[in-house]
Amino acid sequence: MPDFYDFDRANAKLPELRETLLQLRAMRNEVVSVRDRIVELNAPALAGGVAPTPAGSKRVGADEETQRLRMRMQGLVDQMQAAVLEIDGWGIQLREIETGLVDFPALVAGRPVWLCWRLGEERVQWWHEIAEGFDGRRRIEDLF
Repeated sequence: MPDFYDFDRANAKLPELRETLLQLRAMRNEVVSVRDRIVELNAPALAGGVAPTPAGSKRVGADEETQRLRMRMQGLVDQMQAAVLEIDGWGIQLREIETGLVDFPALVAGRPVWLCWRLGEERVQWWHEIAEGFDGRRRIEDLF
């Protein structure tokens, strides 16, 4: 049976959730930067085809940096997976990392709904039907 949130419980979870989401977003941004650097390092080799390079050449240095960056990226991905699992363990649905959009499962008058929140909002003040997404969210006053 799912664990349901009410507005008070969801709002009480926000400080911890906010911190986790900010870390997750920072890691995502770093993954993108690392990926872009890997592409930048390897674009010349990819454009000209892969040819053997003599030891000590620029390509060897690029290969070493690429390997280091790939290891860093894997570490970031592992940390991101752990953060997502933590959020999932709280029973909260992560919808989008970039904006920090999440949904809390709730029951209102016996019917399941999502309490909707994202980074930058002071408190949980929105909800939407289970079958709807962000575009269908409404103010909490509409629930009562």
